Amino acid sequence: MTTSQTAAPLLIAEQVIKRYGKFTAVNGVSLTVAARTIHSVIGPNGAGKTTLFHTLTGTVPLTSGRIVFDGQDITRMPDHQRVRRGIARSFQVTSLFGRLSVRENLRLAVQGAHAASGYDIWHPPQGARAHAEQIDALLARLQLTALANRGAAELSHGQQRRLEVGMALAARPKALFLDEPTSGMGIDDLDAMKALIRSLAADHTVILIEHNMGIVMDISDRITVMQQGRVLVEGAPEEIRNDERVRTAYLGNMITGGRQ
Repeated sequence: MTTSQTAAPLLIAEQVIKRYGKFTAVNGVSLTVAARTIHSVIGPNGAGKTTLFHTLTGTVPLTSGRIVFDGQDITRMPDHQRVRRGIARSFQVTSLFGRLSVRENLRLAVQGAHAASGYDIWHPPQGARAHAEQIDALLARLQLTALANRGAAELSHGQQRRLEVGMALAARPKALFLDEPTSGMGIDDLDAMKALIRSLAADHTVILIEHNMGIVMDISDRITVMQQGRVLVEGAPEEIRNDERVRTAYLGNMITGGRQ
């Protein structure tokens, strides 16, 4: 696990509700995420995890409730402004520029974080506009340096998922929301992604949706369990592992046996 729970909260969500017509996808969820920790949100399909992510990152507006990030109320702030405040995310479905190289994907992401001066269609990126130092650091962190000039479409699924995390990191966010980053990965790629996520808490706050219970239990500082749009229980990994409500509800042998 990572840092102490004595860290100050970076994100506070209070009684968040999201309705779609008569259907309530998120029903009064409150969440406090400490800075530079890994906070996982788990639960069965349909529990409201991704919808909660959407409301916290501004992808969809919430119906009611309050969200405070880094001391500022962002409840009604659109998603692009939340990015500037320090929020970045990945999605369940990988979205990369497949015909561009790994380096070019990262360069575009870095330029997107410097939109006012990043783009110039008339001249190739040179000097400061190439962001070479930042991109090289990202490549090293992602363990993709040797593949920097390879097309993104040529990467394995696990390597593509790491690249997508790197593109989110390009904005140098305070908080990184990762939605099922190991989804569809083979066993060979899982350890690399697990190590990457674990390392992120040294510089970032990580809010993670993940179905692989071995990874969740190994790297999380705190876990929120959702069921039917509500928080069922929250606690440290050992508390969740031993909570009979969680075990009975839907996890069963996934927790006692490790990996899903």
